Amino acid sequence: QAQLVESGGGLVQPGDSLRLSCTTNGDIGGYNIDYYNMGWFRQTLGREREFVAGMTWGGRDYVGDSGKDRFTISRDVGKNTLYLQMNNLKPADTAVYYCAASTSGVISSTTSYKYWGQGTQVTVTS
Repeated sequence: QAQLVESGGGLVQPGDSLRLSCTTNGDIGGYNIDYYNMGWFRQTLGREREFVAGMTWGGRDYVGDSGKDRFTISRDVGKNTLYLQMNNLKPADTAVYYCAASTSGVISSTTSYKYWGQGTQVTVTS
């Protein structure tokens, strides 16, 4: 059972915005999200999971090339929730988006992450 839960996906048109949320539905090792490096990844059928954005436990954020100047990662520690604000969405952004938590390793690498959500579908089409 996934300990992280994503929400906020949906069907939108090109140029629209979405905000994805990620919170916990159980124990992720006994800590809140600000204990971990957190990441957003996305995956389409037949392709490897791709890094979208990440935030270190100290609050430093990174955005992958696919989301540069369009996506923003943030967190609300009080709500124990991670966000991904996506603006000016394109059909190429269509994918299942996953939230993940890591204690170490390269923030953009899937192998660094121990906890994963089940994903939320984002579809961008006219």
